[in-house]
Amino acid sequence: MIESIGWQEVFIRLSIAGFCGALIGLERERKNWAAGLRTHMLVCVGSCLIMIVSSFGFADILGTEHVELDPSRIAAQVVSGIGFIGAGAILFQREGTVRGLTTAAGLWTVAAIGLATGGGMYFAAGMATIIALGILWALQPIERLFLRRYKQSTIKVFTNVNDDTSALIKTLLSNKDTKSNVQSFTMNKIGTELVLQITVENKSEEKLQAIISLLKEDPTVKRILLN
Repeated sequence: MIESIGWQEVFIRLSIAGFCGALIGLERERKNWAAGLRTHMLVCVGSCLIMIVSSFGFADILGTEHVELDPSRIAAQVVSGIGFIGAGAILFQREGTVRGLTTAAGLWTVAAIGLATGGGMYFAAGMATIIALGILWALQPIERLFLRRYKQSTIKVFTNVNDDTSALIKTLLSNKDTKSNVQSFTMNKIGTELVLQITVENKSEEKLQAIISLLKEDPTVKRILLN
């Protein structure tokens, strides 16, 4: 028969879970995300409590005749249930840009940290917290440097639905300063606007700005969004 844990151990596990969630939540909070400090703390503490209940909450009836329980089933629901909160953190903007995927992944990781803490796996929870902070904070400058040097950029040009964009495309492909950077074109209709998505090779900031300046000269262009 499984023995229950004392209130001191429960306090320690919940406190550690709250601390780990706060560390990751602070990183999100500094970027003014809706899922910030309190959200990450609550997810981590809640997951920890669920793990404690799943592991020890039914200790008094385990061993009873004709009673069989799988304590892992309750904790397993956290993995799928946290998806609802994660989905709420993902924003699909009007321009077609998706934001919040990193925050959603962070909430999922925080839930896992809470489960590990609730199970008494303090080292695993601590290492996961350190690694998560490294991914969210320390790797960001490296990621920006890499993207700036190698990644293609996407320019979204918004015009009216009835506007003819063929002249605009012809200008980009014929201009000697921009034609070598343009990779592809796609066109979508969003409401009353026509969105021309241009994929360009981001070799330098100067060439990227040259393309944007050329687009701004076209009278049919309403606004420009750079991703």
